Amino acid sequence: MSEDVPFFTALASGAVAGVSVDVALYPIDTIKTRMQSPQGFFKAGGFNGVYRGITAAAAGSAPGAALFFASYETGKTFFNKNISSPAGAQMAAATFAETMACLVRVPTEVVKQRMQTGVYTSMLVAVPDIIKKEGVMGLYSGFGITVMREIPFSAIQFPIYERMKLAWKNAQDAPLAPWQAAACGSIAGGFSAAVTTPLDVIKTRLMLGADAEGVKYTGTVDVVQRVIKDEGAKKMFSGIQPRVMWISIGGFVFFGAYENARKHITMATEK
Repeated sequence: MSEDVPFFTALASGAVAGVSVDVALYPIDTIKTRMQSPQGFFKAGGFNGVYRGITAAAAGSAPGAALFFASYETGKTFFNKNISSPAGAQMAAATFAETMACLVRVPTEVVKQRMQTGVYTSMLVAVPDIIKKEGVMGLYSGFGITVMREIPFSAIQFPIYERMKLAWKNAQDAPLAPWQAAACGSIAGGFSAAVTTPLDVIKTRLMLGADAEGVKYTGTVDVVQRVIKDEGAKKMFSGIQPRVMWISIGGFVFFGAYENARKHITMATEK
């Protein structure tokens, strides 16, 4: 993505990429969420019903990913003109894009994760019940920590992704095929996922709302203190294996689908 990408091309390509990865790899995400759950993996559902909550994921994946890539490509064009460092421009663009995408992503995650751990059985039950009990802002539980997780994740991932693509392109002296861009996304995503796992654990706990005894979490600091005290520091890295696996495989599917869709949309619009 070294060249400028039109807004609507990025929007449509992002939507295709989001749906592709979220639906294809949903069971791994469910396993990761249950490993991070305060009641423990098996009490949260174990390996049963691993597609529980997929309706919420599917509903939010297309608009969330579309908004991310449209914001990223638009932001990258702007920041490339105002920041001399390419990596700095990519970090700034990714930060802007993640913040925008979280407006859609967080309500989706709240509903999805509560369905994954058995709190609700359907999205149609979950959404009105959360609003009734917690207000509209209940759908945005964990918004701050989600942004705090996504910004460092993308600030690490995208410069690595862009740098790897550029190096590979220069080495072969030809534009990359979609599968090559996908490989770059997979490596960059897996590394970023491992580094930011503790933030993901905090986000999951805040979105689930309470510990195994039903005592509500009051914020990020409260989660960290209680998890370390009650479950040990290692719990802050719970779910790292499925998280890295999901994002590594997902990165390949996500960036591959994005680059392939972008290529075909660009060709179609140029005819």
